[in-house]
Amino acid sequence: MTSPQPTTDHDTLTPRQAGERAAAVLDEIRTAVVGKAEPLALVMLGILAGGHVLIEDLPGLGKTLLARSFATALGLDFRRIQFTPDLLPSDVTGAPFYDQRTADMVFRPGPVFTHLLLADEINRTPPKTQAALLEAMAESQVSIDGSTRSLPKPFVVVATANPIEYEGTYTLPEAQLDRFLLRVRMGYLAASEEAGMLRTRVDRAAPEAVLRTISGPDEVLAMRAAVERVEVDDDLLEYVVALVRATRAHPHIQVGASPRGGLALVQLARARAVLDLRDYVTPEDVKSVAVSALAHRVTLKPELWVRQIDGDDVMREIVQSVHAPQTLPRTPIAS
Repeated sequence: MTSPQPTTDHDTLTPRQAGERAAAVLDEIRTAVVGKAEPLALVMLGILAGGHVLIEDLPGLGKTLLARSFATALGLDFRRIQFTPDLLPSDVTGAPFYDQRTADMVFRPGPVFTHLLLADEINRTPPKTQAALLEAMAESQVSIDGSTRSLPKPFVVVATANPIEYEGTYTLPEAQLDRFLLRVRMGYLAASEEAGMLRTRVDRAAPEAVLRTISGPDEVLAMRAAVERVEVDDDLLEYVVALVRATRAHPHIQVGASPRGGLALVQLARARAVLDLRDYVTPEDVKSVAVSALAHRVTLKPELWVRQIDGDDVMREIVQSVHAPQTLPRTPIAS
């Protein structure tokens, strides 16, 4: 069932209106994805901030369902690529083919020409094919045979990766990891949530819930425009810089976050403010997204794997150690 689409211009949503629309989308998705409040919010933040999302976790935790649910609720075209060792770059971007009827070379678009692309198990395909996504993710376009073709707007890549199987996988290089605005971990459900999920499935008498379409491509662009209206004080920008620079000086980190990490952190913090119906960023907004925005952008020293320390652990330590500014709360914005 499809709900009526609001008629709004790209530039007319306030941050509060955008937050309310995003909250409605999340409420609808929660009818299909049970007990994942924070991961769902983080994916929503990535979409609002105009970036791409890497979901890294164990099999069977709902990564594919999550991506498909966002596409349905947001009213976005959805395509899925199952990344395998024999996948070619042209299988992602498309390729020209000879049309016998017209005797011309005709371009056949690949699955990347969509609004929301699920790159499933992206670490199972060789680097050459992984790199086929790089230009698309960075510039929302692909270049084939000397021609540049723009991708639909919005364009979002939600990639999944299985962190426990190393045989037959290809670790994403740092340059491509840096293209993901944030990394999300799903985690297991609590016992009560898992029991509730099973009861919901039995009562539904169908494999999956049927979601309504709450939004559409134009409104997603309008919500992104509203994020750009969120104010960020200078002391918070200095705080972001301090967090990024702390990753470069930490004794456990071999290579710290790039300046792109700081940009990602600011945009995600602004999106978090929108989701909380505010038009200004607070230190808590920055703290709440710092691990997801920066942990996958740092390279730890090789010996740390023996101690089972990962980037998330180090980033949490950095967030706790770097002094945050005291920003006075403002009066909530009017709707």
